Amino acid sequence: MRSSPQLLALTSAFFSAIATHLIQQGLRRSNFYAGFWINVAVGLVGLWCAVLLLVPRGEWDWSAVPYFVFSGVVGTAMGRLFRVVSIEKVGAPVAAAILNLTPLIATIMAIAILGERVTGPILGGTLVIVAGTVLLSLSGKYVGFAPRHLLYPFGAATCFGLVQVVRKMGLSHAGPIFDAAINVTAAMVAATAFVVATGHWRDLRCDRKSALFLIGGGAAENTGVLLLIVALGFGEVSVVTPLIGTAPLFVLLLAVLTPSGRRQLSWRVAGAVILIVLGVFLLTAVKRL
Repeated sequence: MRSSPQLLALTSAFFSAIATHLIQQGLRRSNFYAGFWINVAVGLVGLWCAVLLLVPRGEWDWSAVPYFVFSGVVGTAMGRLFRVVSIEKVGAPVAAAILNLTPLIATIMAIAILGERVTGPILGGTLVIVAGTVLLSLSGKYVGFAPRHLLYPFGAATCFGLVQVVRKMGLSHAGPIFDAAINVTAAMVAATAFVVATGHWRDLRCDRKSALFLIGGGAAENTGVLLLIVALGFGEVSVVTPLIGTAPLFVLLLAVLTPSGRRQLSWRVAGAVILIVLGVFLLTAVKRL
């Protein structure tokens, strides 16, 4: 690692994997409403503490608020809701693999909306990712989930892919810590409104052990997001994205190390994860060549 963006991106991927594992443990005796809300609440407290301690009041640039309000509602609130549900429905390794489709979705949007050219690496990466996704869907009956449950991680990946460009635009106006705090504040408002509007505010209660896992997952998740935003501020998206895409490999490693995680693994899941990571690498890293 010769430059900080690469190290920051890999560290972000590692924290994302830890968050996935901890959230899965917390959901065993809780529910995705509590997991989702606690995840965002931890970020709200942690990031505003960081702002108050590290960012001088004179550097609070409010011009980036529209960008990060949109990012917070769509990317953080909706994206994390789908992410937590997907961990509960299909397990950590499968959820992490599908969430790794974020760069593919961003590329498809760029081709469809911005008219970007389809190149050989894009086509090759897409085909490899599709192969990995098909293998995952076929593995459902062996590890205990219905193929339709893959819609949840696909929804999360779509939300995360949509806001990448918006976050990059907002970074030109303000620093990453303040940006992340605005992002998670908007997400907290949206998350609370969702839980109250759906009548599930009583489901936010959970036992102490589940709460500790979910709080730890929230801390790891928000640390990873902050590191990602910092990495995007220092480096190019095409440099950062392939390294963020290594998160499923860390999730696989953590799954191997835990008995509950090993029960959700099979050669199909492991092979699919590797295919999707390879496809994301082909899709994004080759742009630098």
